[in-house]
Amino acid sequence: MTVTPDTDDGPPRARRRTRVTSTDVLCVLLVLVMLGQSAVQQVLDVPALRTAATVFVAICIQALPFLVLGVLLSGAITAFLPAHVLRRVLPSGENRAVGVAGLAGVGLPTCECASVPVARRLIGQGVPASVALTFMNAAPAVNPVVLVATAVAFPGEPGMVLARFLGSLATAMVLGWLWARWGKTEWIIERARRRVAGVQPGNRWRTFTETARGDLVDAGGFLVLGAGVAAAMNVLIPAEWYGTLSEQLLLAVVVMALLAVVLALCSEADAFVVASLPGVPLPAKLVFLVVGPVVDAKLIMLYSGTFGRSFAVRFVPVAFVVAVACGLAAALLVLGGGGR
Repeated sequence: MTVTPDTDDGPPRARRRTRVTSTDVLCVLLVLVMLGQSAVQQVLDVPALRTAATVFVAICIQALPFLVLGVLLSGAITAFLPAHVLRRVLPSGENRAVGVAGLAGVGLPTCECASVPVARRLIGQGVPASVALTFMNAAPAVNPVVLVATAVAFPGEPGMVLARFLGSLATAMVLGWLWARWGKTEWIIERARRRVAGVQPGNRWRTFTETARGDLVDAGGFLVLGAGVAAAMNVLIPAEWYGTLSEQLLLAVVVMALLAVVLALCSEADAFVVASLPGVPLPAKLVFLVVGPVVDAKLIMLYSGTFGRSFAVRFVPVAFVVAVACGLAAALLVLGGGGR
C-alpha cells in the first residue's frame, strides 16, 4: 500500500476556527474575579456599588430557578411533544382555534426565544398562521412558570398575577384574530411555510439537551444584562425621577413599554427585574410584563430571521400597540388603574 503525502497542490483544507461564546467569556470573568478578590472588594467598598451589587445578586438568585425550569420544559416540549398534537385538538373554525391556542399556552410553557421556532414548526405542519402566532405569543407569558415567578416577585400584590395572565392572553388572542382577519400568507417567507420534518426518535434526548442548553445560555445572558441594568437604575437614577413616574401614569406607561423592548428580558425573569424598580406604578410595571414577551429587541430580530422582514415590519408595531392597550385594560380591570 502506498501512502500519498499531503501536498499543497490540492484544494485548501477548511481550518477550524475557534469560536468564543458568551459562556467562555463568563467563565473567564469568574476566574478573574476569584483571583482578584481583594481588589474587587476594594472597588466595591462604596455604598452605592454595594447596593447595586446586592440588587444584582438578589435578582439573579431569585430568577435563576424559574429560568432553569422554563428552559427544561421548553426543551422537553421541543423534543418529546410532536407539533401535530396541538393541530389535532384544534377546532375547525379559525377564530375558535385561536382561542384554544391561546389557552394551550397555559399548559405548554416555553420562553419567547423557543416559541418562535415552535410557531414556525406549527406553520410547517399545516397549522393556520393565526393559530401558530397566538400560541407563540401566549406560551411565554401565561404559562405556570411565569405566573409563579410573577407571584414570587410581587408577594404583596396578588392581583399582578391575574392581571398579567389576562393582559397577556388577551394580547395573544387579539393578535391572532387580527391576523385571521387581515393577515396574508405572502407576508411570511417561503422557507418558514415549508413543511418540516419531526424530531427523529433516536435524537430526542440530544434535541432536549441542546435546546435546553441553548435557551439557558441565551436567556441567562439577557437575565444578567437586565439585572445589571436594574441595579444601575436603582443607584444612578435619582429617587425624584421615580417620583415623577409615580405621579404621571401615562409617562410611566410609555417609559416602561419602551424599556421592555430595549431590555429584551426572558419572560421567566422579567418580573424580578421590574419589581425591583422603586416608585414605578403597578399599571406601568404590568405593561412592561405584557409587552416584553411579545415585542422586544431580540424578538424583532427573531421575527425577521424566522418569518421575514415583510412580516416583522407589519407585526411588530401592531403587537406593541395591542400589548400596551391590553396591559392597560387588565390593569384597569384588576388593579383599578392605580397602585404603587
